[in-house]
Amino acid sequence: MSTDNALATGAQAPNVAASPASVPAVVPATAAPAQLAPTQATLSLRLAIGLVGMLLASLLAILNEQVTALSMADIQGALSIGHDDGTWLTALFEAANVATMVFAPWFGITFTLKRFTIGAVIATMLLGFLCPFAPNLPTLYVLRVMQGVAGGCLPPMLIIVALRYLPPKVKMYGLAGYALTATFGPALGTPLAALWTEYVGWQMAFWQIVPLGLVCCVAIQQGLPPDPLKLERLKDFNWSGFLLGFPAVAMLVIGLLLGDRLDWLDSGFIRVMFIGGGLLLVTFLVNEWFHPLPFFKLQMLSRRNFTHGLTTLMGAVILLVGVAAIPSQYLAKVHAYRPLQTAPLSLLVALPLLITLPLTAAVLSLRRVDHRWVMAIGLCLMISTCLMGSFITSEWIRNDFYWLQSLQIVAQPMVILAILMGVTTGLPPTEGPFASAMFNSLKTFSAAVATGLIEGLGTDRERLHSNVLVDHLGNHALVTSQSIDATPGLGELAHRIHEQAVVLASADLYRVMAGVAIALLLLVLVLPVRIYPPWCTTPPLLVKGRSSCHPLLALPSGLFVSPLWLSYSALVHGLARACQAARIPNPPTMLMSTPISRSWHRVWPARYPTCSSRTTNQSGPANCWCALTTAISRPR
Repeated sequence: MSTDNALATGAQAPNVAASPASVPAVVPATAAPAQLAPTQATLSLRLAIGLVGMLLASLLAILNEQVTALSMADIQGALSIGHDDGTWLTALFEAANVATMVFAPWFGITFTLKRFTIGAVIATMLLGFLCPFAPNLPTLYVLRVMQGVAGGCLPPMLIIVALRYLPPKVKMYGLAGYALTATFGPALGTPLAALWTEYVGWQMAFWQIVPLGLVCCVAIQQGLPPDPLKLERLKDFNWSGFLLGFPAVAMLVIGLLLGDRLDWLDSGFIRVMFIGGGLLLVTFLVNEWFHPLPFFKLQMLSRRNFTHGLTTLMGAVILLVGVAAIPSQYLAKVHAYRPLQTAPLSLLVALPLLITLPLTAAVLSLRRVDHRWVMAIGLCLMISTCLMGSFITSEWIRNDFYWLQSLQIVAQPMVILAILMGVTTGLPPTEGPFASAMFNSLKTFSAAVATGLIEGLGTDRERLHSNVLVDHLGNHALVTSQSIDATPGLGELAHRIHEQAVVLASADLYRVMAGVAIALLLLVLVLPVRIYPPWCTTPPLLVKGRSSCHPLLALPSGLFVSPLWLSYSALVHGLARACQAARIPNPPTMLMSTPISRSWHRVWPARYPTCSSRTTNQSGPANCWCALTTAISRPR
């Protein structure tokens, strides 16, 4: 019996009966990461109230960010702020918000989660209440930067309390609550912005958080258990990391958000932001690797699922932002939609997420469900959305996007929850602050990357298509003269060219988003390993002949007709023959330790009946070598 997984999980290898007729032979799951034995804690009503308060605090921070950004046109008009000054107002807030998330978990542990969160909520409310009364623009800048710092402290606290207090049986539902901050919260921003600016007043974009903040403070105070202060940690504060990391992240975010307006690298200011921020970030990461009390524990990246989760998170956030922003920008530029007219499109996604998120959590809590399959299906739905959106025309209105956005109701929970499951499974509560800092800061930084990508690429493609269309009209003088002589004249012609350029640019952005989703789908095939729900202490035993390898390999062999699989199969067999001819006892370790090769003898057990660890007394790559050499030496 192979003991590779038993060693990983700390369990003894099970004994197998000699007669396969009486008891089926069993094999352990392949390459499953070690999972800690779950505690027997129960979720009391009081603790549940405290966790709900933490969830509402995170949503408060997301709504404050989204609604003010979407209401910025009305805020600028009411306060007589120009467009350029308005972009600085958003960029400074986002820079402070993202940079704070890197360090917030450390301060949360030092000053206790309850005190730190309540203090951050009160500060966010107070600063938001004061923003409409700012006497001048510099004062408003200061208030928004301070509010960005306070709001950035809130989302990281949610993962920490979920890992610390939630029992294993309901942990997936707690992660579904956190997923609301990445799916439901941003989608709810447009309807709320439309409500406040159209029917109440632009001040409510800042004041909306006050009632919700009061509820959060009461729930957190009454629900979360008290923790002792750990002020002794301040003596070992990582000053070098703080002084390097905060300006590094802030400079990069400012460069991303202002790059499109300042023409990217043609601007000396943007070059300074990117080069200076990049050098500071590299120095910060080196400091974190060697510091005894870091903000980022980079050694955690040695875990394949954690690395895959962070990598996929960045692409998934770009997808979520892109799929939501492309229709909104198209409708605003082509059909002059305001947030009030776009709101039904956002509500179509936001409200059903309250149902699909817990349902997806229930599915992932099943022992038989492989989270990689769930993630792959969600990415396929996102690819379908983007490919269908690439056929956009100037005749599309809001109703034409309903079918596309409805796919996101299912796709977003599948992708985000599968990522959260891969990142947090097997993660001890003591590493929760490090995971929270890395996860949340990367999530919000990826949103800034997505904004810069959509604005920069959209502007570039729009200019390109405008030039091509004008050049095309110049080469067809008859059509051009008829268009100019028409009643609307040159104004109508310019409007039509701009409209078509926006349509073509939107189609290009959809294709780019599809490319991102395809890249993430291919990554699922090679990087993550099989994990099980948090309530499972060890991977289940599988009846021999049922594969625990990658989900694609659990299919019948006749389905593997893709060029990727055929190329890989030919490569492995070719190397196996070469190694056998050269009398090399084992093939190259890197190739033969892949999930595909490790599970080869389990995919087709009837084809390789002699390749079991009971007969070879080997495991891992040696088993794969046995399977390959048996296939080569056997007559066909």
